Amino acid sequence: MTQQPFELPHFYMPYPARLNPHVDEARAHSTAWARQMGMLEGSGIWEQSDLDAHDYGLLCAYTHPECDGPALSLITDWYVWVFFFDDHFLEIFKRTQDRAGGKAYLDRLPLFMPMDLSTPMPEPENPVEAGLADLWTRTVPVMSADWRRRFAVATEHLLNESMWELSNINEGRIANPVEYIEMRRKVGGAPWSAGLVEYATAEVPASVAGTRPLRVLMETFSDAVHLRNDLFSYQREVEDEGELSNGVLVLETFFGCTTQEAADTVNDVLTSRLHQFEHTALTEVPAVALEKGLSSAEVAAVAKYTQGLQDWQSGGHEWHMRSSRYMNARARTTSPWETLTGRGTSAADVGALLVAAGAERLRAYTHVPFQKVGPSVLPDFHMPFRNQLSPHLAEARPRLTEWMHRMGMLQEGVWDEDRLAAADLPLCAAGIDPDATPEALDLSSHWLAWGTYADDYYPLVYGARRALAAARLTTQRLSDCMPLDGEQALVPANGMERGLIDLWARTTAEMTPEQRGTLKDSVNVMTESWVWELGNQLHHRVPDPVDYLEMRRATFGSDLTMSLCRMGHGPAVPPEVYRSGPVRALENAAVDYACLTNDVFSYQKEIEYEGEIHNAILVVQNFFGVDYPTALRVVHDLMTQRMEQFEHVAAHELPVVYDDFDLSEEAREIMRGYVTDLQNWMSGILHWHRTVDRYKAEHLAGRTHGFLPDRAPVLPLVG
Repeated sequence: MTQQPFELPHFYMPYPARLNPHVDEARAHSTAWARQMGMLEGSGIWEQSDLDAHDYGLLCAYTHPECDGPALSLITDWYVWVFFFDDHFLEIFKRTQDRAGGKAYLDRLPLFMPMDLSTPMPEPENPVEAGLADLWTRTVPVMSADWRRRFAVATEHLLNESMWELSNINEGRIANPVEYIEMRRKVGGAPWSAGLVEYATAEVPASVAGTRPLRVLMETFSDAVHLRNDLFSYQREVEDEGELSNGVLVLETFFGCTTQEAADTVNDVLTSRLHQFEHTALTEVPAVALEKGLSSAEVAAVAKYTQGLQDWQSGGHEWHMRSSRYMNARARTTSPWETLTGRGTSAADVGALLVAAGAERLRAYTHVPFQKVGPSVLPDFHMPFRNQLSPHLAEARPRLTEWMHRMGMLQEGVWDEDRLAAADLPLCAAGIDPDATPEALDLSSHWLAWGTYADDYYPLVYGARRALAAARLTTQRLSDCMPLDGEQALVPANGMERGLIDLWARTTAEMTPEQRGTLKDSVNVMTESWVWELGNQLHHRVPDPVDYLEMRRATFGSDLTMSLCRMGHGPAVPPEVYRSGPVRALENAAVDYACLTNDVFSYQKEIEYEGEIHNAILVVQNFFGVDYPTALRVVHDLMTQRMEQFEHVAAHELPVVYDDFDLSEEAREIMRGYVTDLQNWMSGILHWHRTVDRYKAEHLAGRTHGFLPDRAPVLPLVG
């Protein structure tokens, strides 16, 4: 017997696995269905013995324990189809590294998922197409148009991101951890599985389906499902198939550690994602239900869906423990239900479960604020792009000071001219857009100053007072400062609102309604993320690494930056290009580099002087239980890999996107300019951090922190 590459870790699984009584019915139905679709004898992929050994009927019976027999059979057919697709794509395109053939194959599949069932489908040419056509026709009639759209997008992501895996195999390239988590959600299929959980339990109301709490439930569910699968499938994927998309391999490579150490770390992240799921379900989901005014029936639907995701976690784990598809020898469960019910493959060590899970959860709530940490240590940043500055910088500085006075943001006890000068936001704008006109440089400087001021305002005005409700109301008022269709903006209550009203009018004067909507959404994402930070501050909770990095993009105003960068690109670049995986990967790599740059420079300011908990270095220290130098090395390594990924995508993946979308030369030139804009953005932000006083130890030691000492704070009308 082949030796295992590592011992499976002690899994955190607090929910009991339950078995649907219709399991035999689902097995028999799915076997007949797979044969009818051509997936068995003669397919060259599976024989009857393969399907029997994998036992997808058992998987679905464990993951959907409460649905009736026909629903379980349909869901099982979906899983037979998706696993057949995975093996089919592997044999036909991954093993042969046929990218062109793989793309042509994937391009046809959306034709078998029409939103309107009266739309004719093409004739299926293989078992994957035949299965998808049949399943779509049987599933969507009982689901809403909103669910159809979301499930079709999840299915397309699952299918199309297989090209990302194929490209990485072609290049012999192992993803960095952030890139891997993002792409694994798409190619791993758990968001798709969440859609089938809705089918089996209750459909999520459209009014909350896109909110952060429901998104986090789905994403934490996805991450835990995928990381668990990576642990069980490492031997088959990495050692047999030559697969590079495996979380254990990713961390093994990133940290330069042993396979066992990487596996244990993957399990730590898995546990953390389950904790995040529980925290969100118990705190954020009830809040958004109240905020959106859900009916009792809608609240019950969300609760059923949440329970369905929990059932999937425990059932999926149990199936991995039993299926011949995976490495599960000597696997240990940590479900305390094993010893109580007698089910499962091994007895649990309940004490170990409580100690391990409790220690990790406790660390997130026990950080001591305002610790003296000393000056921030600055590593040797990898920055391959040269910084350039606008020649209009000197004139922009006094104009920003005058604007801040006129808007009233220097009279509220939060900033004065000294704090404004220490931030020197025109310097940042001059590096981000060195070719800007004086007017464009002013607009960029004013946006940066408004965002930085507001980011300081929220924790200072609301955090210390624990005024979360007032912060939510302020956030809604800020949204109302951005009218879309010419309606009157509200009367400003403070400088922050007055500044946003002014910026909105100047920025959107020549925009289309669609562009205004995109820009407003991006500002809303940023302001709502500041409320998320206040919630963590209220709970004294250091976020987990994945949630932190994803929300950091929002708190940094990344969507706003990208929206402003794209506004002048015009119709030559189709919106589908910006939604493509490589372009999103390029943008996220740039954003993460900039966000982590800020965290490195602001460590002393935030940890020692402000009692802040939202800093990547602190998040790494807290999660891994390491010291500052070690955490800094981890963050710096991640910054370097994100920059290298940016360079890789720009050089190798974007040209393929241009060809795939058959872009004109004008559109290609616009996209090359967009890459240059992002390069300037990263180099300008790094240069700004190196230069300004805002983060320097001598400046921090010599200034008063909190509200200005010579004036009483002007609190908003809503507080």
